[in-house]
Amino acid sequence: MTETERVAVLAHEKFPHRSKTANGVLRYTDAEVVAVLDRDNPGERAADLLSAVQDAPVVAEFADAQAAADGEIDTLLIGIAPIGGGFDDSWRPDVRAAIEAGCDVVSGLHYFLAEDSEFSALAAEHGVELRDVRRPHDDLTVAEGRADEVAADVVLTVGTDCSVGKMTTTMELAAAAEAAGIDARVIPTGQTGIVIEGWGNPVDRVVSDFTAGSVEEMILEVGDDHDLLIVEGQGSIVHPAYSAVTCGILHGAMPDALVLCHAAGREAVHGYEETPLPPISEYVDLYESLARPVHETAVVAGSLNTRSVDDDEAAREAVAAFEREIDAPATDPIRFDAAEIVEVLQ
Repeated sequence: MTETERVAVLAHEKFPHRSKTANGVLRYTDAEVVAVLDRDNPGERAADLLSAVQDAPVVAEFADAQAAADGEIDTLLIGIAPIGGGFDDSWRPDVRAAIEAGCDVVSGLHYFLAEDSEFSALAAEHGVELRDVRRPHDDLTVAEGRADEVAADVVLTVGTDCSVGKMTTTMELAAAAEAAGIDARVIPTGQTGIVIEGWGNPVDRVVSDFTAGSVEEMILEVGDDHDLLIVEGQGSIVHPAYSAVTCGILHGAMPDALVLCHAAGREAVHGYEETPLPPISEYVDLYESLARPVHETAVVAGSLNTRSVDDDEAAREAVAAFEREIDAPATDPIRFDAAEIVEVLQ
């Protein structure tokens, strides 16, 4: 999305704690977010519910968003993606209203809006675009094992689970690197990163044989033009559903360093609460040993999401405990600062 776009973000019944795409766009997009659609919190303000984001009114439906924005909305973004990436029919009236109002619709779902007969017909009638960012391009192929040939250093964010802050850590590291005078570039691999950066390959929608190749392709495309590439990780190597995506990114990126991301207090796999997470210390060896046959790397730093921790003192204690578990420096890049991780990367 561009600086000139005025965007309404759909996040019904998930905002702010289960709306990763909405949260990421509110925090990092260059576009202007004019409203967040959430039936559970109408009348609130986004900045009162989520820290360090653009402020915007929270409204119940698209018509309210139009009123809040004086009718000037260019794009409706579906800012939530449930497990499996399906489309909830309760969202249909808002998407329909946006199209009829002449707005483009951007979606990161596995359900493609352009293949929905109602939406595609409406879009053609009203001359708007349906952008399914999780649709990979047709020319992907297998990796050639060449990502380590680029001039840039390559860093990959990896996780103990899904939804622990890999995308956020990626964006914060890129901003901190730029502030330190390092020419950094984000390699987006998921719908949120692609929406924010305006390019990328949605690796969890790619044919499994081409997952590593889709990451390598991006690194080869920009790796000689920057000093540092920060690859947005996905899932976790222990996740029952997403481990294959995690491994594909790890091998395709051939990273020089890993930043391990975790959510304080997380004890079970998200969406699979009967599956406990391994001890944090085990992840270091898991990721390093899995990477080693393709390209040797190391966990050099950690990023701890302390959103569930009440005060800064307790959060710092949690970060210190995380550092001991991974035997590397760590921080919460939102609550504190990502600069110290950048120092380690340098």
